[in-house]
Amino acid sequence: MPSVEKRGSKTPSGQNRRPAEKPNAKPPRRNPQVDAWFERTEHPLKPLMLRVRRVILASDRRVTESIKWSTPTFSYEGDIASFIPKAKNFVSLLFHRGAEIPGEHPRLEGDARLARTMRFATPEELKRFTPDLERVIQAWCEHKSG
Repeated sequence: MPSVEKRGSKTPSGQNRRPAEKPNAKPPRRNPQVDAWFERTEHPLKPLMLRVRRVILASDRRVTESIKWSTPTFSYEGDIASFIPKAKNFVSLLFHRGAEIPGEHPRLEGDARLARTMRFATPEELKRFTPDLERVIQAWCEHKSG
């Protein structure tokens, strides 16, 4: 019976083979650069930031993450939101074009022409307002896909 090579296996010369690319493959849900950023950061609310990250990524499968402006940024057809790591008493998200997100979102704060923020001070507050954060992310994705 012939042997079957697994993707990523070694060639007879000992070199690693690259796994075959899947056409139209979705990008990975978690970005290793963002993982590395969190490993390096010493933010006092890092566990809460990680929870916010999970909520955002779970809100809509189309959302991706990257490092932009030296901070984790979430995107779909444009930048949705970035952490503001200088805030130390709460986890702060900057919604770059928050004023354009359709619907009523009372947790989006600010009066700038485009930008809005959303903040969470405790895990309990995040838990209470997770539906609001999810609705904002979903509204952006629907708006941009339409």
